[in-house]
Parts: sequence; structure tokens; C-alpha cells
Amino acid sequence: MTASGVLILGANSDIARAVAHVYGAAGYPLMLAGRAPERFAPDMSDLHLRYGVPVTVHGFDVLETDSHAAFVASLPVLPEIVICAVGLLGIQAQAETDADHMSLVLRSNLEGPASALSQFAAAFEDRGSGVLVGISSVAGERGRASNYTYGAAKAGFTAFLSGLRNRLAGKGVHVVTVLPGYVATRMTEGMALPALLTAQPEDVARAIRLAVDTQRNIVHVRPIWAVIMGVIRLIPEPLFKRMKL
Repeated sequence: MTASGVLILGANSDIARAVAHVYGAAGYPLMLAGRAPERFAPDMSDLHLRYGVPVTVHGFDVLETDSHAAFVASLPVLPEIVICAVGLLGIQAQAETDADHMSLVLRSNLEGPASALSQFAAAFEDRGSGVLVGISSVAGERGRASNYTYGAAKAGFTAFLSGLRNRLAGKGVHVVTVLPGYVATRMTEGMALPALLTAQPEDVARAIRLAVDTQRNIVHVRPIWAVIMGVIRLIPEPLFKRMKL
């Protein structure tokens, strides 16, 4: 059992719950953070009873960026690992005409997560240790008509994580970028997802733990996505703009 704690931001998502179980089973104290923390009571009880680890819950709103510094300062202990599982797919057609919806998607996937991780980056740098994990998306590797608002936000988040990793190199703080591809969650429920390309939340959670343990930088949960997106990035723009992706 390790004394290091794991803080999960956006702990109500399916991926976040899977991450909590992976780390709880390994003996890590858990800190679950998100809006309406009272909803975490069943998870808190289950994780504690199942794994015998300390579990605490904390109110956190990724969109309230002015509160992020106070949130970090309010924690009873600074965790060793912070995993940002916050995300909002949104509706592309709505984002094209509704500025508020577009802003919500951009802020939920880029501004908010970047703000929160920046606060922890400063605290970890001062301490000289820690791991920051950001769940981004392969959707950010090239804009596609079907989800380019979400993709734009995730592209920004991927670039942010890369810059953060570069900044913190040699300072005892490691930054992991996770690119899951399709994942069978409540967010993708109802979508026709190809089985070969679709991971389960538990797959993502195990990939995160392995990446943290082995100090990997960028992780494609299903390696085939690295090949697919590599090919998509190479398609010439005159051809790409005529494709339906």
C-alpha cells in the first residue's frame, strides 16, 4: 500500500469511476472531486468498503476558474497524483449556431481543465514531486466536421499538456496525456461505435495507471488510434475537406 493520494477531478464520469477502482484496488487513498459532491456518497462508501482505503469527497466546479486556487488550498493534503477526467462532448450542430453552447464545450474541455491543472502544477513544482494526468482526445488531432468544436478544445488541451510537460521537465513533476479514442460510456451511449476501436472505461483506467507507473508521456489507450490519426493527419487538405468524417 502506498501513502500517496490520488485526486480525481470530474469524479462522476464513467472513466473517473473506473480510475477510482483501479487505484483503490492498489491501496491508494482517494479524493473524489466534482460538482454536487453529495452524489459521490455511494461511490465513497463502496470504494472504502471494497478496498479499505480512505476516501474523501470535495466540491469542485471546473467552470468556476476563479475558485481553483482556493480549491487547491482547501484540500486536507496535497495529492501525489491528479487525474483530470472532466469533459463535455456537446452537440456540434448546436455549437454552430449557439454561442453559449460553443463556449460551454470549449470551457469544459480546455479552459477549465487547464486552469485547474495549472494550480496543481505550481503546487507540485514547489514541492518537487507529483503527477498530472489529463484525459484529452484523438478528436484534437485534426478538425473534422462532425465534432470540430469539441476537437478544437481537445487540441488546445493536448497542446497545453505538452507545454506543461516541457515546462516541468526536470522539476520532479510528470505530465501524462491520455488519448482514449472511442470509449463506451454514458457520454457515447446510443452511438454506433466500432468494437475494434472502442475501449471500456476500465481499459482507460488501467492505461492511466501503467503510464503513471512507467513515466510515459502520451498514451493511446487503443494503439491502433495512433496509426489511424497518423494517416488522417497526412491527408492533403484539398482532399480532406471533401471527406465526410
